[in-house]
Amino acid sequence: MAARTSRGSGSGVAPFRAPAKPRPPASLDLATAEDHRLEPESTFQRLAFVDLDLSGQAADGVEFMQCRFKGADLSGVQLDGAAFTDCLFESTNLANLRAERSSMIRTGLSTLRMTGVHWINGALRDVTMSECRLDLSSFRFTNFTGVTFDGCNLTRADFQNADLTGVRFTDCDLTGAQFSQATMNGTRFNNCLLAGIGGVTSMAGAVIAHQDLAALSYTLAKALGIHIENAAEEQAGSGSAVVGAHLR
Repeated sequence: MAARTSRGSGSGVAPFRAPAKPRPPASLDLATAEDHRLEPESTFQRLAFVDLDLSGQAADGVEFMQCRFKGADLSGVQLDGAAFTDCLFESTNLANLRAERSSMIRTGLSTLRMTGVHWINGALRDVTMSECRLDLSSFRFTNFTGVTFDGCNLTRADFQNADLTGVRFTDCDLTGAQFSQATMNGTRFNNCLLAGIGGVTSMAGAVIAHQDLAALSYTLAKALGIHIENAAEEQAGSGSAVVGAHLR
């Protein structure tokens, strides 16, 4: 019997796969605050949430299908087992949204405030995040498939134990981001800030643009206990050796 191969294993690098685009409906109905509160096990289909305040609400098992969010406020929302399919988010506030065991499929997010978002133990498939503020966000134990981050602020984001196979980061600030125990075969970084990231030794199989390597090399050296000596230190060390020789 052939041995089972786990995702991301082997010597080859996982190829990049562009996310599939959302499938928007031909028309949308306008959602209202009175008729479309987040209730447990509720389903929302082909609705436009425009300038709608849903902040602070909580519900389990909510499903959104072919919905559009523009100028809406979902800050502080708490979801468990939620699903977003073929949805579009634009100029919407998702700050401190907390979702567990939730999914996004064929979803586009653009110019969002997502500071402190917690998307834990979930799944993102065919998702594009563009120009989003994702600082202090957490995606622990989440599986990513066909996902791209473009021009996002991901400072101190937490990807611990996430499966980032094939994910692409372009023009992103990942200063201080955490990747401990993440799976990163084919994860691509292009023109990103990678200073001070954690879990750098989990980056086996990642693909890094040459211009991003310099900053990462210092973090990697530190993780491996390697001291990088600069020219001034080297000269000072040589000078000490010469003085010592004269004293003898």
